Amino acid sequence: MPAERIHLVRHGEVHNPSRVLYGRLPGFHLSEDGRRMAQDAADHVKSLGRPVRSLVCSPLDRTRESAAPFAAAFALQPVIDARVIEPTNVFEGRRMQRALRNPMNWWHLRTPALPSWGEPYLEVVERMQAAMRDAWERTPSGDAVIVSHQLPIWITHLAVAGLPLRHDPRRRRCDLSSVTSFELVGDDWREVDYAEPAQTAGAVDVGAV
Repeated sequence: MPAERIHLVRHGEVHNPSRVLYGRLPGFHLSEDGRRMAQDAADHVKSLGRPVRSLVCSPLDRTRESAAPFAAAFALQPVIDARVIEPTNVFEGRRMQRALRNPMNWWHLRTPALPSWGEPYLEVVERMQAAMRDAWERTPSGDAVIVSHQLPIWITHLAVAGLPLRHDPRRRRCDLSSVTSFELVGDDWREVDYAEPAQTAGAVDVGAV
């Protein structure tokens, strides 16, 4: 039998004192609070009483570190899957507010529905759902956890809900260490739950667009 449920878990807070858009840049690790948030997410999924039989995470440091509490809680070895990675972004390494004040960068904002500043939303949806389906099929019953990033998780939510992929990044319902859960019904994904088990008040959360 395949899996019963897939939980898309966002990573915890990243140590980012310069408040840059880190995107796929290396060397950005969880903060001390971020590690606590990741543990809170794992504790939440454990409290559901559902057996988690597989664990996937993106190759970036912050997701690998956020997967560690799940690996310990469920005695699993994380599978690294580049399909659940953060999208590309031309503003990587820069502070967004400062970048937007430069008219030379306005060209990157010409087609927000695509978006023109990074990987197309539709491509993100396609790779995320392919990774989800593979995790679903190879999980021998029970649940699967995929530790990913805000934009891939949120854009998956929009696609599953049948909503337009264009959106305001400031209005995403995908907090640090949140858990968005899905089931596959026939050939269609259905969102079944969303939880924010971690205390994130005061957290720095400016890492991606």
